[in-house]
Amino acid sequence: MDITGNTVFIPGATSGIGLALALRLQAKGNTVVIGGRRTELLEKLAAEHGLDTVRVDTADPESITAAVREVLDRHPDLNVLVAMAGIMRVEDWRTAGFLADAEEVVTTNLLGPIRLIAALVEHLAARPRAAIVTVSSGLAHAPLRVTPSYNATKAAIHMLSESLRLQLADTGVQVVELVPPSVRTQLLPGQETSDFAMPLDAFADEVMELLEADPDAREILVERVRFLRHGEARGDYDQVVAALNAADPHAR
Repeated sequence: MDITGNTVFIPGATSGIGLALALRLQAKGNTVVIGGRRTELLEKLAAEHGLDTVRVDTADPESITAAVREVLDRHPDLNVLVAMAGIMRVEDWRTAGFLADAEEVVTTNLLGPIRLIAALVEHLAARPRAAIVTVSSGLAHAPLRVTPSYNATKAAIHMLSESLRLQLADTGVQVVELVPPSVRTQLLPGQETSDFAMPLDAFADEVMELLEADPDAREILVERVRFLRHGEARGDYDQVVAALNAADPHAR
């Protein structure tokens, strides 16, 4: 993916990884449209940073349809989608009450990106230099004990990315999978200040460096996530899972 001269839509980008990447892409000369549910926050970010904005709830298919229509009306040259939909919930499947959280995670993390891609894939296939950026996780490859549905949805996003890359190979649409480690965001309580998590700015800076260094990359793997990503290939998967669950404070 070229990191300059694009028109990029990033739903779920009012904070965290999404906003950090939006600002860096904008600084590289891209037109960036961010989406989120809170109109007042979108207005604040537009005023502060000059980003274009659209209200979208990635858990609501009608909201996705309306937001995509609005973005394309204003930016018919849109050529990059960063499907940044994601929530994380701690779940205990040994007790009652986990199902609502599990369903919410699946709806947001898996159906959200599927619906976003479905709404834009035909448009992107007709655009030059088009790309779909999916966002999985190191937890797609090594599970955190307390977040089973999150792990499962991110594993599904990984395989969806692999499959879409095959299907879209003759269209010119590039499929790039971003694979974050734990990053200091508000994904879970306490994660924003956790020593276990990677600082947000360091993560976003490394992502941009990797994109710039290899525009044809299929996966974007910061150094810190390689421990999780390649455990099975290295043959130390069990040790990786044990180390992850011993080190992450959310697993205790």
